[in-house]
Amino acid sequence: MTNNNIIKLRKKLDKLDDVLLNIIKKRTLYVDQVLKNKKFKKNIVDKKRIKIILQNIKKKSKKKKIDPKITSRIWISMIKAFIEYEYRNFKKK
Repeated sequence: MTNNNIIKLRKKLDKLDDVLLNIIKKRTLYVDQVLKNKKFKKNIVDKKRIKIILQNIKKKSKKKKIDPKITSRIWISMIKAFIEYEYRNFKKK
């Protein structure tokens, strides 16, 4: 693989990163809406829901032939980041 090819591929990755950022922005807006409907801080972490999300991601990853270890780590990290975000932005009613 030539250096030129690597540069082209990296540019494609950069464009994809921009798309991902837009998706994360949209996800944050939905999380904000969910957070507004939570009455207590203890409602922020829903272990049952997290377990279901991770099971679904694993299943969908296998179906789409994506290494489930990659997607699992990404989702665990994203869930943790959004939980921290919710704790920082929780407003007592």
